[in-house]
Amino acid sequence: MSVRLHNTLTGKKEPFEPAEPGHARIYVCGPTVYDYAHLGHARCYVVYDVLVRHLRSNGLEVTYVRNITDVDDKILKRAAETGTEPTELATRFANAYAEDMHRLGNLDPDVEPRVSTHLGDILALVQRLIDGEHAYVSDGDVYFSVESFPQYGKLSHRDLGQMKVGASERLDETQATRKRHPADFALWKKSDEGAWGWESPWGRGRPGWHIECSAMSMKHLGDTLDLHGGGLDLVFPHHENEIAQSEAATGAPFSRCWMHNGFVEVDKEKMSKSLGNFFTARDLFDRVEPEAIRYFMMTVHYRAPLNLDWTLDDAGNVTGFPQFEEAERRVAYVYKTKRRLADLPEKRIVDGDGPVPKELAEFPGALRGALDDDLNMPVALAKLADFLKTVNELCDQAMRKKGKASREAVAAANRGFEALGVELGLGTQDPSAVLLRIRDRRAKARGLDAGWIEAQIEARTEARNLKDFAEADRIRGELVAKGVELLDSTEGTGWTITD
Repeated sequence: MSVRLHNTLTGKKEPFEPAEPGHARIYVCGPTVYDYAHLGHARCYVVYDVLVRHLRSNGLEVTYVRNITDVDDKILKRAAETGTEPTELATRFANAYAEDMHRLGNLDPDVEPRVSTHLGDILALVQRLIDGEHAYVSDGDVYFSVESFPQYGKLSHRDLGQMKVGASERLDETQATRKRHPADFALWKKSDEGAWGWESPWGRGRPGWHIECSAMSMKHLGDTLDLHGGGLDLVFPHHENEIAQSEAATGAPFSRCWMHNGFVEVDKEKMSKSLGNFFTARDLFDRVEPEAIRYFMMTVHYRAPLNLDWTLDDAGNVTGFPQFEEAERRVAYVYKTKRRLADLPEKRIVDGDGPVPKELAEFPGALRGALDDDLNMPVALAKLADFLKTVNELCDQAMRKKGKASREAVAAANRGFEALGVELGLGTQDPSAVLLRIRDRRAKARGLDAGWIEAQIEARTEARNLKDFAEADRIRGELVAKGVELLDSTEGTGWTITD
């Protein structure tokens, strides 16, 4: 296998070689379910979905584990703010997250462990660290001793003395006073009687954020993972702490490869609620086709920042997202092309009749080659553009007077669309359904009612039947002025919204 990935631990692009030949064990940090999935989540999980798809297309068996953090102080805080029971709140947002991932076209992980169902594994790992003198109990809390792990900081390449205390924002001032070293981090946090928590050998409490992922990943994938992934913001402290506690407990390397995707930025600033530039995936599902969001996430290399532009009116209200709108046009082009190919009359498809264009014959290999090179999705999309152009040229050739298309070329084009779905998860839906949704959404955005447009088309058809061509032309002109393009065919008149 020729896949090469950038390893955050070494800072180099390296061949991806699972410890067990033919079987990749991958863990990606899932969401803390106290709110809806945001665009940062969307980018992260699209990236690793493509990775898993690509490795499987290379013949690897992949065990893909992506967790749900349903026990956390952020959940407790949001539950208190909304008057909701914490477990109920976490379950509701976990279900919403699953819905959003499906709408983005992401495959389900093979295992999706939850903290609430792995408390026994977490307690056992904490005790193991205490027994090995890598952790200590302090007034009902349990902390990992960073000084007990000399390699602490090797992932983030930070010096222990310069690290920010409480970088995870999950540590309060009272907890800080219980620590031996400012950088020590909580494995178990005590909770007051009656508060959300579970019994443990050290008293009632809840697990710390970092220990959860170590316990769940090792439970399902073993002591050493082949790849651990997540957003760039997790390098420190979360992944750094995972390495420390996991390797201190087992004495084995925690992950052979570390992979991190870049931030989503809005107008070149990191997306955050405090800046007012924070968007959930659901905020955009009504504005653009979800697959357009998936497509846009692939337009920039996964390790680079992904900058999102927006347009505002004079009152500061968001009026549009040009890049998502352009991505939707690209997605529509994929489906229009796929439908054109499928609609070629059988009598136009013949055996022989010239060589297969290389853009069709070589597309699956070109797609694979781009993704082999550190999951280079922008290059993959460039190859897709060449492929779609050639498919349309093939259809144009077939539909000319006395035109024909080679059966071998049509088969190669179909193989290309199959590879596109397998590798990138694009173009897998029913073309007519997708194009209809896009059309009706664009009409609505222009203040046009689809029912009114259909009525106008019917009136035009009636005028034409009565040979009142002036009235038919008037109706067509009115529709064109509103951005409606009519598509006359032997089967009737359809319509679309012009770009």
